[in-house]
Amino acid sequence: MEEAGPQWLVGWQHRGRDASRDIPNRMNYSKRIGLLRRRMSGQGLPGLLVTHLADVRWLSGFTGSSAALAVTRRGARLFTDGRYTAQAAEEVHAAKVEIVPSAPAVAAVQWLAVQVGETGGSVGLDAAQTSVAELERFRAALPARLRRKLLTPLTSLVEPLRWLKDEDELAVMAEAAKLGDDLFTHMLGVIRPGQTETEVAAELEYQARVRGAEGMSFDSIVASGFRSALPHGRASQAKLPRHGLLTLDFGVILKGYCSDMTRTVCLGKPTAREREVYEAVLEAQEAAVAAVVAGAECGVVDEAARSVLRRAGMAEAFSHSTGHGVGLEIHEGPRIGAGQKNKLAPGMVITIEPGVYFAGEFGVRIEDMVAVTRTGGTVLTHSPKALIEL
Repeated sequence: MEEAGPQWLVGWQHRGRDASRDIPNRMNYSKRIGLLRRRMSGQGLPGLLVTHLADVRWLSGFTGSSAALAVTRRGARLFTDGRYTAQAAEEVHAAKVEIVPSAPAVAAVQWLAVQVGETGGSVGLDAAQTSVAELERFRAALPARLRRKLLTPLTSLVEPLRWLKDEDELAVMAEAAKLGDDLFTHMLGVIRPGQTETEVAAELEYQARVRGAEGMSFDSIVASGFRSALPHGRASQAKLPRHGLLTLDFGVILKGYCSDMTRTVCLGKPTAREREVYEAVLEAQEAAVAAVVAGAECGVVDEAARSVLRRAGMAEAFSHSTGHGVGLEIHEGPRIGAGQKNKLAPGMVITIEPGVYFAGEFGVRIEDMVAVTRTGGTVLTHSPKALIEL
């Protein structure tokens, strides 16, 4: 792990918590479109249709709920509808905005057909984000001569670019992680036996909004007692026990970027077995964090956690991957899982979250967000990880 923080983190800390307030307006969208064009050129694509809203936002800055981005070697045009006339004019500067009365994606396809169709080239689109019905709708909107040859479904060209965060993105994500830490500290002062899990979640989410979050990254997980053995145990009407473990897994959205953290605490005194399991998970989590470095295979990082739990005789109770990428979406690449060959690179932000779960008894998970750097990893979540007794 690094002793000194990288420049983006040092700068963010120096400027203060509101340092990223204007960052979405400063992000270099023209540079991002340039990076995409280089990938398009490498695949011989004169045009690309982008419909996944996270990709659209990353490339153009547009945050609305209805849009498509058409990119060619020389032009970029964002299509949206009349609800977003003012918003698109304010947010989008790296592409020309066109307001259309019908489906933006169909209009984008038709524009690309004019730009690319006569050259004999093809237009790429993200196969993972395009249904069969949508593909047929796009083709039906084209001249008959282009319907079968213009559109080419392919693996996303944009998503791998989003994996690598620039300094502005990293500063926003550090701020989002800090907000998560503040929320956890607050919750330690209000959690009491007898509260329902939904009451805990409500307070957590209320405080997130009051403190500036745009929303939660996902449905908050509040799982107590035997329900802590549910890896995705969303808050229920179950009451917190006087004695037992409580898992809090939550994240906030700040300036469009997600955070993600998990802590497991104990209500009352832990049993010897609960403490033993907790210490094993903590050792596994810290081993995986220590394995984070540019060039490391994701499967190797996963194995760093898994091997600790294997030695502790708990490998079978670890039922999910060690982590995943985070950014504009809560689950992005790369996947930190067994056998994964993708290599970590500077700018990636990943979670490290091993856990073990014993059905009908209890479970433990500990999670941090880690930014990959050239010499190691910078942990963005700083809440204490020693077992807390409430």
